[in-house]
Amino acid sequence: MPIGEIHWPTDLAYGITWAFILVMPTIGVGSTNPVKIGAALDGFVRMFPGIKFSVRGCPAESGVSAQPMSDAETLEGAIQRANNARILNVGADYWVGVEGGCEARFGEVLTFAWIVVIASNSDAVGKGRTGAFCLPSDVADLVLHGIELGDADDRVFGRKNSKQENGAVGLLTGNVIDRRSYYESAVILALIPFKNRGLRWR
Repeated sequence: MPIGEIHWPTDLAYGITWAFILVMPTIGVGSTNPVKIGAALDGFVRMFPGIKFSVRGCPAESGVSAQPMSDAETLEGAIQRANNARILNVGADYWVGVEGGCEARFGEVLTFAWIVVIASNSDAVGKGRTGAFCLPSDVADLVLHGIELGDADDRVFGRKNSKQENGAVGLLTGNVIDRRSYYESAVILALIPFKNRGLRWR
């Protein structure tokens, strides 16, 4: 019986219907960034419609550099955030690690994010990655010189703490895609193993 479902058994002898509401599942996100927390919740709600979730963030460490500069390092950061969120949010049902990264390829600097999800009642590890896009040279040059992407965006676009708002993707698309919706799709992809529990996952 999935957590969060509402069942309505009827007592035929008395004509009474009783509602039994199971415990609302909790999502522990390895970040205090409201964009990441909101994206995690949005992804769960879309993947499991009809179930109400609670969500809470925590300052989980990534164990990688402040600005990961490869696909592998970014994935490792997401894995570590999910694992550390599990330690900090003991009572949660799911733990989510979100890590944004960059990588120099094809003469450009690409940016993307990895999402990792683990669950209390499964050995599966869900992983999903966003699409990647190229950064403009003004931003890319700063990143290549050791400036974190969010700080580079703020310098170039004259913003403050844009990583907790629309992020690079929002700034560059005119909010056609903002950071929250950009992460949401990857959260959904990371939840595939938990949507398909009858299948085996490596």
